Amino acid sequence: MRTAGVLTICAVALALLAAHFYRGSHWLLAIGSVTALTLLLVRRPWARRALQLLLLLGTLEWLRAAMLIGQLRLDQGRPYLRMALILGTVAMLTGAGAWLLQRGTARRYFAGQPN
Repeated sequence: MRTAGVLTICAVALALLAAHFYRGSHWLLAIGSVTALTLLLVRRPWARRALQLLLLLGTLEWLRAAMLIGQLRLDQGRPYLRMALILGTVAMLTGAGAWLLQRGTARRYFAGQPN
């Protein structure tokens, strides 16, 4: 996958996390998620590792939210399958962003090398 594709996936994942935190009134986490987008422009190995950590934590947050919301909907007798599919997909996208940052094209980008 090209570098632009990897960076786009990471940017979308961070933007979705920011929206999730904003909706939950977690202002500092929302601002942190938006601020983390700037790490995509820092072409240093530490920025890649920081992004990977943030995306892995984001994946865990999506899974936690899916479990909590799913349990709440189940207790209320409401449908939960669509919500589980959506949040599961977002968790996979976020995890994929962390995984793609481990691959060669992202490693070269964050090492400051030409693609």
